[in-house]
This record gives sequence, C-alpha cells and structure tokens, in this order.
Amino acid sequence: MSAPVSTQIRVLIVEDEPTAAEALALHVGRVPGFTAVAHVASGTEALRRTAAGGVDLVLLDIYLPDMSGLEVLRRLRAAGHTVDVIATTRARDLSVVQAAVSFGVTQYLVKPFTSTAVRQKLERYSAYRASLSGAGLPVAQQEIDSLFGALRDTGEATGLPKGISDASLQTVVAALRTALERDATGARPAMDEGVGARSAAELAGALGMSRVTIRRYLEYLVDAGLARRQARYGGAGRPEFEYRWLPDPHHNRPPDLR
Repeated sequence: MSAPVSTQIRVLIVEDEPTAAEALALHVGRVPGFTAVAHVASGTEALRRTAAGGVDLVLLDIYLPDMSGLEVLRRLRAAGHTVDVIATTRARDLSVVQAAVSFGVTQYLVKPFTSTAVRQKLERYSAYRASLSGAGLPVAQQEIDSLFGALRDTGEATGLPKGISDASLQTVVAALRTALERDATGARPAMDEGVGARSAAELAGALGMSRVTIRRYLEYLVDAGLARRQARYGGAGRPEFEYRWLPDPHHNRPPDLR
C-alpha cells in the first residue's frame, strides 16, 4: 500500500539572520496547510537542500553571506528546478525587484514584515496552487487570469498603500535619482547636503504633476527609508522642505549576478 500524499506545502527558509529565520518559521507554522521543513543560512546550502527534494516553496533572502539570492535563483533555474520562490528581503530597489521577477519569483515580501503580511502571501500562494491543480489542459484565458489573480489580488497587487500607484512612484524615484546624479557630477560639492535635493514644487513643475500629489509620494519614500526630508532655508517666511534620494549601499546596491 502506497504512503499517503502530504497535503502540506513544504517550505524551505533561506535566511542568514537567526532572529528573522525564527520569526519566519513561527509565522509559517501558524498558517494552515504550510510547514517549515528546513532552515539554511547560505546560498550554497539553499541549492543543496532544494536539489535534495521535498520542498514546494522557498522563502529566499536576497542578501546572503556567500552569494546573492538572485544568484541562487539563477542557478536553480539553470539546473531545471521549478520550485516556487517568495523573496523575503529589505531590498526595495527597482532593479533588484525586476531581476527577481525575471528569475521567477512568485511574490515579494519586504522586511520588516508582520505575521499578517506573511499569512496573506502564503494564503494567496495556497490559492494559486489550488487553482493550478484544478486547471485543465489546455488552459483558457479565463483560467490563466484566475491563476495570476490568485497571487495578486486587486487590493494588494503592488503592496503599495492606497493613493500610491506603482507607475507614478517609479517616475518620482527616477526624478530624485536623476537629480542626485546631476548634482553629484556638477559644480556643487559632493558632500553638500543639498546635492540632489529637490522641493515638491520643483518636482511638480518638472514632472507635470500637482504639488500635493508629488508631496504624497515623497513622504511615502521618506517613510520607506528611501529618501530624506530636510528644511531649505534662505527665503522669506517658513522654510521649504526638500527631498533627497538616499543611495543606501544595502537597499540600492546592484545585484550580484556573476
């Protein structure tokens, strides 16, 4: 008599920070239908454990001590492993997100995350798996849309708060980055606090958006730790606020794809 097939989704946690790994394992264990089968702390161990089998889903940190999570993904796909992956990382740079998606990341979970956020991602993934098993061959357009919809519902498709669109956010980020690059290579001193700093009014004029809208996006970037707000003095009346992109070496360093 054959052994019964497990209905549990087996999760491998790839995380080099012990506290974060412990929290992830705890969160995974609280979601019905999921079980954390192992925890590894390096890319090499992740590749070895995945190749050994018995893993349905990998919770993969992007920044690991021996190689980037993107390199782990690249090697997994090159070896023919189609295991599903949810990226769990502090990386918010657009180039990292795009690279992760190109290597087949199913979802993206930004640290620090809450138990609710982990549960939502896992429940959505479970719904995706259920839709996948129920789809016939060949699949129709409606079934394909349903599969993608299970992973990305309309309420949280981008993980952005209400009133913040992904396209407009990228436009504002690009403007701040361009301002920083132009000022850093111009005549202004490299260490000047004003390098790359722009006010909401200046960006609104350059981008053709309202000042109120621009300020909403700028404040979101400040709250996310990706931009800095500072007072600009020199004019009459109250000081005007200006915003500067933060080229943080951890959040914004380019991915290692070698």
